[in-house]
Amino acid sequence: MKYIRKRQEPPEFKNWKEQANSDWQPDFRNLGGKLKEILIKALMTEQGEICCYCESRLVYGECHIEHFKPQSDTTVDPLDYANLLCSCQANLKSGEPRHCGNLKDNWFDENLLISPLNPDCESHFAFNYRSSGSLAKVLQSLNPSSLMG
Repeated sequence: MKYIRKRQEPPEFKNWKEQANSDWQPDFRNLGGKLKEILIKALMTEQGEICCYCESRLVYGECHIEHFKPQSDTTVDPLDYANLLCSCQANLKSGEPRHCGNLKDNWFDENLLISPLNPDCESHFAFNYRSSGSLAKVLQSLNPSSLMG
């Protein structure tokens, strides 16, 4: 997992949210079209075009907007750019195992989840080569207070 340094939200996204009035409130469910494309591409760019969790290469159209803290949590603003990431696996194929944002879904336990928004996130993982040449990953001992971004 690589640390993701959040940038400023795209001005188009900020302007869209600022159009809120008594008759209309911006909502993640009505985010679409060119604006959603701009948002996804901005997230992809700030992440170096890799998934926020597994670091696989992101391809536009095959990735989705991930809410690190789930939007099902009423204390979370679903349009807070600081909470938005880009995750792989937008379109699951039949029988394909879920992973990354799809597997995380609405699960969130700040005592167990390592945040890619935490500058120290990379230190929780170690990668070692086995004698067979395969790569073994080892989760380092966790200090829950150091996991969140």
